[in-house]
Amino acid sequence: MARANFQCLIIPFMIIDGEPRYAIFKRSDRAIWQFLSGGGEDKETPIETAKRECFEEAQIPDNISFYELDAISTVPAEIFCEEYRKNWPSDCYVLKEYKFTFKLEENIIKISDEHSEYKWATFDEAFELLEYDSNRVALREVRARIKDNNFKEAK
Repeated sequence: MARANFQCLIIPFMIIDGEPRYAIFKRSDRAIWQFLSGGGEDKETPIETAKRECFEEAQIPDNISFYELDAISTVPAEIFCEEYRKNWPSDCYVLKEYKFTFKLEENIIKISDEHSEYKWATFDEAFELLEYDSNRVALREVRARIKDNNFKEAK
């Protein structure tokens, strides 16, 4: 199975007591907080990758409606191991990171060994704990989309 040269970032959210809460995950290997994420495999599309990663990392079924975000960012190719990079073009210096969100009506998350814990955080809590700016930018977009009830179903 070849690693595709793109990443996905996925933000689960719920409305709890009338307020949005965002699921953030603490990585087991680096003890940092982030949203669900992962790279494409073989010929997967970004939405296929997002759904697979959500199932692998949090047992989220693929029948949930995923919504595409407009936030754009890249990840340096050099941070990935040679095993992944060997199938990428030699001039691949950065990977596009596609972003998605989805709403849960109840907490069904069951984390994998990739994460040591997760929590449902307010916007301010999540913004403070998240390690990467790209996660914060996407979080701002999700908050605005919830406020405006304006989502684009991912295809």
